[in-house]
Order: sequence, then C-alpha cells, then structure tokens
Amino acid sequence: MKTNRKRKYYVVWQGVNPGIYNDWATCEEQVKGYTGAKYKAFETRAAAEEAYGQGYEAYRAANPSNRMVFERMMHAETPAIGKPIEESLAVDAACSGNPGDLEYRGVYTRTGQEVFRVGPLRRGTNNVGEFLAIVHGLAFLKQNGISLPIYSDSRNAIAWVKAKRCKTLLQREPANEPLFDLIHRAEKWLQENDYTTEIHKWETAAWGEIPADFGRK
Repeated sequence: MKTNRKRKYYVVWQGVNPGIYNDWATCEEQVKGYTGAKYKAFETRAAAEEAYGQGYEAYRAANPSNRMVFERMMHAETPAIGKPIEESLAVDAACSGNPGDLEYRGVYTRTGQEVFRVGPLRRGTNNVGEFLAIVHGLAFLKQNGISLPIYSDSRNAIAWVKAKRCKTLLQREPANEPLFDLIHRAEKWLQENDYTTEIHKWETAAWGEIPADFGRK
C-alpha cells in the first residue's frame, strides 16, 4: 500500500557529524545518545540548507515561535564533566545579522584578558567566525611558542577545523570578499601546519558562557 508521506530533510546542528540528511535513519545515527544534540526536520532541501547555514542559535532567534520538535537533550541531566582548564585560550564569535557584521576574538580563560580580536567583517556568519577564531588561536599559540589548550563552544567549528575545511554555505559576494580571503588563508594554514594544541568543547550548560563571549545574546 502506497503512502502519501512527504519526504523530509533533517538538519543536524550538533551531533556526531553535523550536516543535512535525506532520511531519518541516517539523521538518528548522528544524534542518538549524543548529549545536547540539536536537529530538526524541514519540508524542503532549500529550507534545510538555509537553516543549517544560519547555525542553530541564529535559526532559533529568527524563529522564536517555532517549536524545535526534533531538538532534545538526549540525557535528562547534564553529566558531571568537571571544570574547564583555566590556563587556556577561549575563543568565540558574534554576528549582527545572518549574514551580517562578524567579529571574533580570543581571551585568556583565567582572567578574560583579550589576546586578539578581528572585525567587523561584512556579510559573515557566526559559524564562519567560530572557525576562524579557532584557527587564529592555533596560529597565535604556535607562532609565540605558547602551550595552551583552546576552548570553543561550537561543535561545528571544531569539526571544521579537524576536517581542515570551512564547510560554510555562505554565498561569496563582493561585500564579503575579505572574509573569504581569511577563510582561504585559514584553510591553507591548517593544511600546511602541524600542531599539538588540544581543542576542547566549552560546556556552556555546565560552566556558563565562554569567557570570550561578546555578551550580545
């Protein structure tokens, strides 16, 4: 018996492998048992691509009345994960609009002292800024011979850095050409440099906002 069920497309913002999936079974593999998984079904591929490109926080902010029916905490309680390493570098990004003016920075976790800051850059996204912030941090630490771990609150950005590729869906245009030049340079640095710096996920639910947060939420 045939059914009239429409095909859905699944966005995984936070999961084993963030991305867009064409079926629930594959999506479920990315989020089942993953603490803090964030995902949602969409009726069209275009809508899914737009939402994924925005990033979870921007999508949620732009759709306050949209119940995230496919988002859930896979565990009812935050696991005991200890405390962050104070002797570390924390990085974060902020974007006014999507796309919009983008900034990113790095701070010394223990004191909050700003180590570097870049922007504003036109027509960017938060995910791109998070990616660039980590790579900037890696390059800064290596150049100065400093041995510190890096914290980022973006699983997407951490995954992109490990893949040595900024997997943004942001459209290239004259206004954001300088930003894409930075992306190219960051990817080139990752491909040409080895590093021993550990990159950790900042556990916001347990520790509060990352010290590098711009405080604009």
